[in-house]
Amino acid sequence: MLFNSIEFCVFLPVVFALYWLLRERRAQNLLLLVASYVFYGWWDWRFTSLLALSTVVDLALGPRMEQATSKARRRAYLGVSLAVNLGVLAYFKYANFFIDSFVQAFTFLGQHPDPAHLDIVLPVGISFYTF
Repeated sequence: MLFNSIEFCVFLPVVFALYWLLRERRAQNLLLLVASYVFYGWWDWRFTSLLALSTVVDLALGPRMEQATSKARRRAYLGVSLAVNLGVLAYFKYANFFIDSFVQAFTFLGQHPDPAHLDIVLPVGISFYTF
């Protein structure tokens, strides 16, 4: 869904109206979360699982970081969160690059590897929601 599309011109007022009809802050936040997933998934619903993974990991580890009594444990939770989020980002941004570089390097050395070529599509906004 693009900002200048008919779908968005319908989507925004509906979400806006529902938001103000809901009086409870928790319900408003849930509506915004669901609307965000719908908006993001409109382009390709399969990538909403990546956004959900990032959301679940950070929602699970954030409170644990806050409640951790030792600095080492807080850093461990932070490290896991960073590893998951940056790992997903790195895979989608750089997997094809490294596979192609591997093939070129071995071809230069006289070998002819034939790895499965992955046409990995970079999900829209992955860098934005990762950082």
